[in-house]
Amino acid sequence: MPYDLELRRRDLILKTRGLALAGALAPLVGIGPALGKEKKNDDPEEEVTPPEDLMREHGVLDRVLLIYETVLRNFDANRDFDPAILTQSAEIVRDFIENYHEKSEEEQVFPRFRKAGKMIALVETLLAQHQAGRRVTATILRLAPESRTESGDRLHLKVAMQSFIAMYRPHAAREDTDLFPKLHELVSEHEYDAMAEDFEKKERQLFGEDGFEKMVDRVAKLEEAIGIHDLNQFTPS
Repeated sequence: MPYDLELRRRDLILKTRGLALAGALAPLVGIGPALGKEKKNDDPEEEVTPPEDLMREHGVLDRVLLIYETVLRNFDANRDFDPAILTQSAEIVRDFIENYHEKSEEEQVFPRFRKAGKMIALVETLLAQHQAGRRVTATILRLAPESRTESGDRLHLKVAMQSFIAMYRPHAAREDTDLFPKLHELVSEHEYDAMAEDFEKKERQLFGEDGFEKMVDRVAKLEEAIGIHDLNQFTPS
């Protein structure tokens, strides 16, 4: 075989082998990130970022506020209901929202905004509202057991519940739209991930495994007990 033809033949063989090798290695390129992503999808908890975690906890709060509003309508219509529903709802606010969710904000979120010199006035207002909310919740817990009886205490209880709802609807909305979306800009990726781990660790310490899911289940049972579990009833006719 002439020398130049032999060179071309060898060159073609080498190129063919190179393409075959590249094709075999292609799925392995970036195998680290691919495996990491697969692991993350296998564990949904790892996908919850700090703002998402806080926002879904606001969903629990909002469902409790719906129970409060239903209790107020029962008061106005002089309809009887089990006061334990109100007590247990306020206990969820105290245990899950005030002692866990708000503590997470006060220990992990607010200090980072102060350190960065961002949204200081908003942070101070939110903190003051946390403190006010705890006082109102204590009042609701104190007055709820005797709320079946028409009395001055019931009037005081209604005012407390109305003030709680009126404060927390804008409070949560402002956090969700103004504060939480800016959090990622203030911390490194590593610190952001560490916050998510701290939130999850604290939740497990206080409420056990699947603490959020357990709390949602508690709220759902209270919604059913007071008759607002069917979402269709809120659809305009």
